Order: sequence, then C-alpha cells, then structure tokens
Amino acid sequence: MLNNNIKSPVIMIGMHRSGTTMLIRLLEELGLFVGKGKEHNYEPLFFLKLNNWLLSQSGASWDHPMANSYLLENKDVYDLAKDYIGYFMETPRAAGYLGWLNYLKYHGLSHIDMPWGWKDPRNTLTLPVWLDLFPTARVIHIYRHGVDVANSLKVRSKESLIASRGNYFKNKKWYWLRPKKGVFMDSLSCINLKQGVLLWRDYLRFARGYVKDIGERIVDIKYEDFLEQPFDILKKLALFCNLDATDKQVQQAVKHVRKDRAYAYRNDPELMAFAENVPEVLNEFGYK
Repeated sequence: MLNNNIKSPVIMIGMHRSGTTMLIRLLEELGLFVGKGKEHNYEPLFFLKLNNWLLSQSGASWDHPMANSYLLENKDVYDLAKDYIGYFMETPRAAGYLGWLNYLKYHGLSHIDMPWGWKDPRNTLTLPVWLDLFPTARVIHIYRHGVDVANSLKVRSKESLIASRGNYFKNKKWYWLRPKKGVFMDSLSCINLKQGVLLWRDYLRFARGYVKDIGERIVDIKYEDFLEQPFDILKKLALFCNLDATDKQVQQAVKHVRKDRAYAYRNDPELMAFAENVPEVLNEFGYK
C-alpha cells in the first residue's frame, strides 16, 4: 500500500565555510533528522562518501570541481552512477545514515515518513543526481561573502598543515610498516586567497545554474542576512522543512547566533585590500 506520508529530503547546498554547518544544526534542533554518523563538519559520512564517489567518476574533488561537468555530460556514465546510488540507498548500508533502528523501520531512504535531509557542500556539485533520485526534494542554499569564505579556507588549510606536520614526525618511524595515508594539507589550492575566492565563485555558479528550474522548492539565503534576522529566517526555514517548531523553540535555537561574524573581513586591512582587487568576482553575486 502506498504510504502517503513519505517525505522527500531537504538537501542543503552551499560553498564550504558559508554557514551550512550552523544552519543544519539549528534545523536539527527544531526536529529535522539530519543523519547518524556525522563527521566534525556535521556531514553524514554516508552521503559524504557517496558525493566523493560521484566526484571521483570524473577526477573531480571538492576543491577542484570543474571536471564534474564531464560526468554530468556523459549520459551513459551518469545513468550508471545514478543507478548505483539509488541501489545503494536501499541496502543495509543506509543504516550508516539512518541508524539501525530507523533502518529496520524504513528499510532504505525511499520510505521515510519524517522530515529529513542532509548537509554537504559537495551537494552543490552533485545536485543533479540527487534531484533525479528525489524529484520533489527541497533545497536550501546558503551563501556568504567570498573573501570571508576564502580566508576561512586559508586558515583551515594552515591549521590542517600544522596538525599533519605534528602527526607526521610523531609517527614517521612507523611508516615503513604502515605507509602514510591522506594528505598533509586540507587543500593546497585554498592556501591562496585568490584561488579560494575563485572556488567560491565556481560553487555559486553551480548552485545558481542547477537550481534555477526548481522554483518554490529552493530557498536562497544570504549568510549575512541570516545573522541579522535569525529568528525570522529560521522560522521560515522550519515551515519550508515541514517542522512543527514553536516560536519559543525557534527563539531558543537562535540565541547563540553571532551577528558580528558578518563581513568579518572588514576588520582586517589586508583582507579589505584583497577584496578591492577582486571586484568583478564579488560583484557577480551582489557583493563588494
């Protein structure tokens, strides 16, 4: 018998370091199921691995996304990849996202009857696949000033190098036995501010291009606007996600939102100077 209560997912997209983690945590607090087994950026490992697998089909990665167009343009490979993802989501592997109790209840992701979704910036690149698999999915896109994004990426890359250097010399003597895995830096390209802001531009172009045809099923949120009006915007998002959240719950959820995080680059003369050198990139998306 057809279950008329089956819910389509909420898919959150947006460039890395643009507020996706903040937003998905707030929505989870209001009742949106966003998965088990999440990593530190609140991305469910189940979908993170699937997105990385999709990108690998064309040799793309989160910080080198342009090659992903080869997958989207090759119907034969695209259809195979989509079929695999669709199959995989209905296997016991889906317990990685649902948890075993929910998996035993739903037996996959196509029978969920509660508000659910997931966040992963890579969704911005792979969204066509997810919309083919979930034709009535709703999409939340959040975007932030490109210089703040680029600087945050640069800081994160530097921090990852410091941590990697320490771990490398600590474990170096054992690498003959168990060769080193992984990279030394989160992203070699994003250590450069200019490359970071160009990557931001590419993500926003992908987002604007992919979602232009889905009408009312997408909400476009400017990060800085959210920080200025967190209650009003989160309340609208709760309705968009079919969450039964009261005004009191929404108010409680946003009480720690920091308005001072908007346009943080303006407090740094070096970043201000950088912003003045990339006006054509920023202006494309209404920033300066």
